[in-house]
Amino acid sequence: MQPEILRGARAGALWMLTAAALWGLLGIFGKQAQLLGVSALEVAFWRAALGGLLFGLHAGVLRLKLPRGRDLAWTLLFGLVGVSLFYASYQLAVQQGGASLASVLLYTAPAFVTLSGRWFGERPGPREWLACLGILGGVALMAAGSGQGLSVSGGALLWGLTAGLSYSVYYLYGRVFFGRYEPAALYAVALPTGALGLLPLLPQLAWPAGPAWGLLGGIAVLSTYAAYLAYGQGLQRLGSTQASVIASLEPVVAGVLAAWLFGESLGPLGWLGAALVIGSATLLNLGSRTAKTG
Repeated sequence: MQPEILRGARAGALWMLTAAALWGLLGIFGKQAQLLGVSALEVAFWRAALGGLLFGLHAGVLRLKLPRGRDLAWTLLFGLVGVSLFYASYQLAVQQGGASLASVLLYTAPAFVTLSGRWFGERPGPREWLACLGILGGVALMAAGSGQGLSVSGGALLWGLTAGLSYSVYYLYGRVFFGRYEPAALYAVALPTGALGLLPLLPQLAWPAGPAWGLLGGIAVLSTYAAYLAYGQGLQRLGSTQASVIASLEPVVAGVLAAWLFGESLGPLGWLGAALVIGSATLLNLGSRTAKTG
């Protein structure tokens, strides 16, 4: 029999907090790896390749059913958009703007999901439109505000918003496929596809130096494989609303660590904008039927 701490809503909250903390480390590991000479696109490639290897082993050991036919085609497309584009744009946002800024801009994803709801026969209501305007206003405040140790530049905002847009594909893809297959089986296909999709973007794939491997391993093992599994465990014990709210602590973790390790700090307008983005994203998640998955 499992101890009480491992069962029920309390356990679900602990799993979700673990996932949020591990995702919050992603930009920290990525920025440190870039400081050691690994390019942003190489960080994205190794995250996809190593994470795909882990999920491939996971799916093989448990003999999970892999997508086939049309489902496989959609999963391959998901790998190019939800992995290649998302992983690359996120690391480029970290490179140009900083870990904390990239993490906050990722939370524009629910707004993109809301705006695409018509594809699923869903019409945004007043609350959804208000939250989308709040996210837009928050991004505008962040663009207008100054900061220390980070750059709120046009490139940083562009890549951060691209990361949010490509990340929104996880919601849309998950609505259809996460009920048909184990997520680990889908990641076992999507992540290697994403790694292959990144290869043509790399002028040359340099072999990272010794210390960088520890950071890339942390990204793959902790911020990808373990984080996705922890989130899945949390979802089994919590509703999607509670899970999404707890997962919103991710940019808080990233911001605190970035301030401590890299001296990153938004100005007053920037912090107000960040709070508006996260708060509005949480408001959208409260009304969403599909939880965030990665």
